Amino acid sequence: MSNGPSIGILGGMGPHAGFDLAVKITNHTNADHDHDHLPLVLFSKPERIPDRSTFLLDHSQPTPVPALLQLALDLETAGASVIGIPCNTAHSKAILQPLTEELRHAGSTARIVNMIEETVRHIQETLPGVEKVGVLSTTAVYRLRLYGDALQRAGLSPVVPDEKLQRTVVNPTIFDHDFGLKAKAHPVHEKARANLVLAIDRLKEDGADAIILGCTELPLAIPEESIDGIPMIDPTIVLARALIRESYPHKLRPATGYASVNGLPEG
Repeated sequence: MSNGPSIGILGGMGPHAGFDLAVKITNHTNADHDHDHLPLVLFSKPERIPDRSTFLLDHSQPTPVPALLQLALDLETAGASVIGIPCNTAHSKAILQPLTEELRHAGSTARIVNMIEETVRHIQETLPGVEKVGVLSTTAVYRLRLYGDALQRAGLSPVVPDEKLQRTVVNPTIFDHDFGLKAKAHPVHEKARANLVLAIDRLKEDGADAIILGCTELPLAIPEESIDGIPMIDPTIVLARALIRESYPHKLRPATGYASVNGLPEG
């Protein structure tokens, strides 16, 4: 039984992504009984958090930082010592840096685990043969090169959709009101799945050795660990394992190769 601090999940962006992170933390915890599992605190307050992409593409729009700051402080008050944010867009410098600074100014000792940095490190450590990494994401992550720059700093080459594919296929798959994953995450609309398979095929044609599903809704539509031999990198699983490692490392289920990290643990 764990009597220490909790793992905090700052959710609500969208809500299914926060629940998905909680499930993946549970799946990757070494536990034989109910009481062996780790303490989690999940706050999902979508109505309080302005849209991250809208702000990043137009800084005259409301910033999500004050809402994220208050929720992070609330998580710490509830017992969280490490916090995961299951939203790739929220990891942009324009959001994460002021959020981290404001937490320190408020006297917080809680640590936010950086999902993008952890994902790139995961690729380096578990897929040493990969050189070109495809990225599927929101248009904000795409234009701001959140994964592209991180991959290049690590000596990897990003492969991204062209502007037309991003505008007409990838971004609508996330945001379309009729079939997008923000609107229909459970069950996933068949058009969303078909769009992503098309985008994956294009990135594979462009030489991608692996593909990051760089919006936390995307793994809900692409749960496979690989498609046509190309590894699918789920940053939510990477974040889940990093949160366990940073809080209760002895409770992290062992990863035997890539498959056991990207899918449910073996055994």
